[in-house]
Amino acid sequence: MDFALILFVALVVTGAIWLLDLAVLRRGRAPDVKEPMLVEYAKSFFPVILVVFALRSFLVEPFKIPSGSMMPTLLVGDFILVNKFTYGIRLPVINKKVIELNDPKRGDVMVFRYPGDPSLDYIKRVIGVPGDVVEYRDKKLTINGKPVPAVNTGTYSYVGNGLNYITAMVYKEQLSDASHTMMTEPDKPSVYPTQVVDFPYRENCSYNAEGQGFVCKVPKGQYFMMGDNRDASNDGRYWGFVPDANIVGKAFLIWMNFDELHRIGTIIR
Repeated sequence: MDFALILFVALVVTGAIWLLDLAVLRRGRAPDVKEPMLVEYAKSFFPVILVVFALRSFLVEPFKIPSGSMMPTLLVGDFILVNKFTYGIRLPVINKKVIELNDPKRGDVMVFRYPGDPSLDYIKRVIGVPGDVVEYRDKKLTINGKPVPAVNTGTYSYVGNGLNYITAMVYKEQLSDASHTMMTEPDKPSVYPTQVVDFPYRENCSYNAEGQGFVCKVPKGQYFMMGDNRDASNDGRYWGFVPDANIVGKAFLIWMNFDELHRIGTIIR
């Protein structure tokens, strides 16, 4: 079950018990009689739940990185904070935007509800915004006909699935004013066409049968996302676009990693 929904239910239940006691139960209770344990617990937990619910719903929400799809930017085991109001104020639980603020920009690291299963939270980088034509061919990214600058900065080695040792080429890529790191494996195709599913606006994309690449035009109100670990990421290449309604927030800080303490306090770029 969605944790936000659990918090909301707990908030309603404890608040209702407290109000019921204030309005009805307390009047029939003698002054020297101790209040019921249920009421005592409700009064104790309601303020705490309210603060946590408000902070998590409107300010920041913590997440843990479960996979290596955003390496080398984010590692498995990173605990991150996500700004919930950068892209507008949304009602908790139903995630409906009520106040417009900023739109996602190319290069942002964004948490969103996976379009194929909204109960799952994904984190990827914004590659294309509404109206963009995104092309990824032979490991080179082009947006609206302009190649995205990418400078090789060396290699990055890690243990992948199946305990196989992987060495990837690392690049400084510049989608916006700020640059970020991403990596590719030269011996792998840009996309696996057989893994592409049928998704909304599928007609906006065309794929090369040999896996050399694809081109997609991002529809209105949608965003195209890719992982920084380009060859080990299940992203928009395979399941399409992220609607604005699925946005959770912008990742901005690594606040904990129990295995690599030097990453604590790292700003996410």
